[in-house]
Amino acid sequence: MAIVINANDGTISGVAVGGLPDGIVDAGTLATNSVDSAELIDGSIDTAHIATDQITSAILPAGSILQVVTATTSSNTQITSTTYTDTSLTANITPSSTSNKVLVLVSQNVQGQMSSNGEYTVRLQLLRDATSIQIVIPLSLSAGVGVSSTITMRSMGTMVQLDSPSTTSEITYKTQGKVTDLADSVTCRFQEGTTESSIVLMEIAG
Repeated sequence: MAIVINANDGTISGVAVGGLPDGIVDAGTLATNSVDSAELIDGSIDTAHIATDQITSAILPAGSILQVVTATTSSNTQITSTTYTDTSLTANITPSSTSNKVLVLVSQNVQGQMSSNGEYTVRLQLLRDATSIQIVIPLSLSAGVGVSSTITMRSMGTMVQLDSPSTTSEITYKTQGKVTDLADSVTCRFQEGTTESSIVLMEIAG
């Protein structure tokens, strides 16, 4: 087919595919929005051609880690109450979508003391704001009749919780502790001797 140049409308016809020499069409020749995803081949866009901050949480697949928040405390907190009391371990996070989950990891130092016969347990609970989402017993201590010296035991309270807060507002995760008192002179200390406890919050794409 012959190449025909139409002077009236400025068109050229009869040019076969591949008929143009290399380099004849540059970026300035392409019309705006003329190249879309259908024309791109696999691997045509590498990391060097992705602008900073162009990959957002909205396009990451489910299961991706979107943000990580960590907090620690070494504040020595003593609890003698049978009512749940804050242990000073706390962290805040703001999810980016109501469908996302939060993976909570807690590692908390706990010490218990009793100075008479009996038994007791230390209970540790994890809260999302005011809602309890997990309770563990990191320490249980007992002493026989006639024991008069102070008995001390140390342990580490650990919790793993995949939570579904269903909100995009800031939320607070924290721990509280209490003693189940079946003995006299029971004391529980978190971060005793300024040992460190930690909490990690990971937002997971839903």
